[in-house]
Amino acid sequence: MDYKFNYTTNLCYLLNNQNQVLLIMKKKGFGVGKWNGPGGKVKLGENPEQSAMREVEEETGYQPANLQNLGFIEFIWPHKEEYNQICHIFITKNFNGELCECEECLPQWWDINKIPLDKMWPDDIYWLPDALAGKETRYRFFFDENNNYLKHEKI
Repeated sequence: MDYKFNYTTNLCYLLNNQNQVLLIMKKKGFGVGKWNGPGGKVKLGENPEQSAMREVEEETGYQPANLQNLGFIEFIWPHKEEYNQICHIFITKNFNGELCECEECLPQWWDINKIPLDKMWPDDIYWLPDALAGKETRYRFFFDENNNYLKHEKI
C-alpha cells in the first residue's frame, strides 16, 4: 500500500565516549513531555542530513559532523493522515560545541543501558536499541488517533 507523507523529518543521536546518548525532552509542541532524539522537519532547500545538523545545533548547542544515515522510519496515522511522515535516522560520535537548553527542549545525556523508554514514543522500544548499536533502521509504525502504538512492520 502507498501512503501519503506530508513532510520529511529526522532524528539524530549523538553518542559520547562514556557510552551515553543525548536525548531531548520536548517542552512544547508535538510530543511534549516525551524524550526523543534531537531532530525535526526538513525545510525547503535542505536534505535530511543538513536538516538533522541544523536541528541538533538549535536544540542542543552541539554542531554534529560525519553523520551516519541508518535508514528511515515511516510513521502512519490512519485517522490523522496530516501527521504521516518519513523520518530519517542518523547517528554520530563526532560533534563539538557547548550543551545548552533551548525554549523548545531540554537536552540530557543518558547511559545507553538506562534510556527512559517508558517516557519516549512507544515505537522506540522496537528500533532504538538497534539504531544506537549502528544497525540499519527501516520500519513502518502505525498509531491511533490518540498517538498510541498499533503495530509495526520491517520494510
